[in-house]
Amino acid sequence: MNSLERVTKIINHQEADRVPVYPLINSISYKYTGINYAEWTQDPEKCAESILKATDALDVDVICTLVDLSVEAADWGMKMKYPKNKAAGPAKGKKFIDTKEDYEKITVLDPTKTPRMSDMIKMTKILCDAKGQEKPIVAFVFGPLGILSMLRGLDNLMIDMFMDKEVIHKALRNITDTLIAYSDALIDAGAHAVMFDTLYSSQTIMSAEMWEEFEGPYIEELATHVHERERMVMIHNCGEGLYLENQIARMHPEAVSLLYFAADCKTMQEMKEKYGSRTTFIGQVDPGFMMTCTEEELRTQIREQIDAYKKDGGFILATGCEYPAPMDDAFAKVFVEEAKTYGVY
Repeated sequence: MNSLERVTKIINHQEADRVPVYPLINSISYKYTGINYAEWTQDPEKCAESILKATDALDVDVICTLVDLSVEAADWGMKMKYPKNKAAGPAKGKKFIDTKEDYEKITVLDPTKTPRMSDMIKMTKILCDAKGQEKPIVAFVFGPLGILSMLRGLDNLMIDMFMDKEVIHKALRNITDTLIAYSDALIDAGAHAVMFDTLYSSQTIMSAEMWEEFEGPYIEELATHVHERERMVMIHNCGEGLYLENQIARMHPEAVSLLYFAADCKTMQEMKEKYGSRTTFIGQVDPGFMMTCTEEELRTQIREQIDAYKKDGGFILATGCEYPAPMDDAFAKVFVEEAKTYGVY
């Protein structure tokens, strides 16, 4: 059974030969080709080569195109910084949207002609051509509200949500239209799934009602479009107390990459009982925990999660967010070893 067959069975809530495994290793994959993070981020060929080498070396079951959360915002004009040893992000200084009038700069883009999104499309095609028959290729896309917060800044955006709703919705409309075209291009490149990051659908940032008002309709439209293209919809949300019920109602995701419990759950057992038959969990090991734990402590946590989640499928063993960039791959090997031994059905 190859990885694509294994993950397909698990997502269909059937038991495979073993639990699939993917500890979000993109953040360390650049080390496999001897380049730095900045080169990895900005060169789609080198990025794809690194991911493929890491995938083969570690024998993980999924390939995701997550590079950083600034890809889409950069193409609207956000100034970027590209460190050599960690993920790219917004440069310090003036925001792209500095005043209410600046929202007019958020127009509909052609992602096949912009710098960073077009690179991600190229990288996705390289990955799909190389491994698409063996492993699921998951294209990563930041959600509309997350992109807008990058361009405006979260504090200012929150104020605008109360004071200038009309301009926000106009911008979100244009962002969503761009992301529909972006999703189409990623699917045309061969992606089996599109994973939308819905970070703000969690108790740590805003109420469920506010998320429903400002991102809910747009993310539902995106998810519906991907499903109409006969591809899987996945969610990444590493916020604490995520609004999983709301997101399932809107998006009907085949899988959810998560770090914390849903807002209405307190244990893994509650999560499995309430949501385990409605979607597939990808997670849930905390990368912060990995920075300080021993190998034995990591194995113990992995086994606890396998015990809680693996029955009847619906579980992919993973980190709840990116594998820590400063670390080596030793703990990634632990994930794979545990999936292949303790995770056997």
